[in-house]
Amino acid sequence: MHATLPLLEQTDFPPLYRNELAVLQVNLGYLCNLSCTHCHVNAGPKRTELMDKETVGLVLAFIEKEAIKTLDLTGGAPEMNPHFRKLVTKARQLGVKVIDRCNLVILEEPGYEDLAEFLAANQVEITASLPCYLEDNVDRQRGKGTFQQSILALQSLNRLGYGQENGNLRLSLVFNPQGATLPPAQEPLEKAYKAHLRDDYGITFNQLFAMANLPIQRFGSMLVSKGLFNDYLQLLKDNHCAENLRYVMCLNTLSIDWQGYVYDCDFNQMLQLSLGAYADQKIHLKQLFGRTLTGAPISVRQHCYGCTAGQGSSCGGALI
Repeated sequence: MHATLPLLEQTDFPPLYRNELAVLQVNLGYLCNLSCTHCHVNAGPKRTELMDKETVGLVLAFIEKEAIKTLDLTGGAPEMNPHFRKLVTKARQLGVKVIDRCNLVILEEPGYEDLAEFLAANQVEITASLPCYLEDNVDRQRGKGTFQQSILALQSLNRLGYGQENGNLRLSLVFNPQGATLPPAQEPLEKAYKAHLRDDYGITFNQLFAMANLPIQRFGSMLVSKGLFNDYLQLLKDNHCAENLRYVMCLNTLSIDWQGYVYDCDFNQMLQLSLGAYADQKIHLKQLFGRTLTGAPISVRQHCYGCTAGQGSSCGGALI
């Protein structure tokens, strides 16, 4: 049982309005082979929620009809959805860039031995979670043995051509802080990651994304249990940078949950915050065909300061 999070109904976060839609971020379900302490989705091996075949078909139809440029797949472990490969293959046939938010360990699990080859064959961009380059820290955050499995997976990806400086198979890594702190500056941290992984394991990758932990779901519950929730929220507010408002991911992205319901971002999805364009209504993807959201308001609450604090944070790492 997770601690109840404080309500975030009131906010002084600045209003945001949508730009043209370019990215569809689709959560294929909460089933995962890991149970990471920083997970904002509360994913794990015992979760049963998975997007079904019909909803996957609806996602593909929306991508084609609305000329979506990027399909960003997340979970849980998105690869554990039985329709993952069909969705990837069809989206690539439509000329859409596909991003797989991969926990790396899944590539080493029984039954997924050919997954890396499938991703490479379809030129899927991999954004992989590796919350630290030190074994003890990773195992503490994600479970014993996960660091070594991640290293093996990265080495396999490198052998397939991922992570090469001038290659067409992009491999990005994701850093998350261990506790109630903001991530350090992304550029010097990336240099440290690259040097350590190259020198110790012969691993190369393209880019590091330094992401802040948002005070929701499993991470938020941990903050509440330790009496740190209000302090962390104040830390985010104290470090708010208005310039980041121009680059937050919700401006051009829609988040789709495993049932096909639509939200302004992945974090709002976890809080069940209605799409800002349709306040207080639960909107399904099938209701948005042919409708423009450009200029519509975005639902914001106090957790949004997690995206604008310091260097900013998005699914593509630091904003400035």
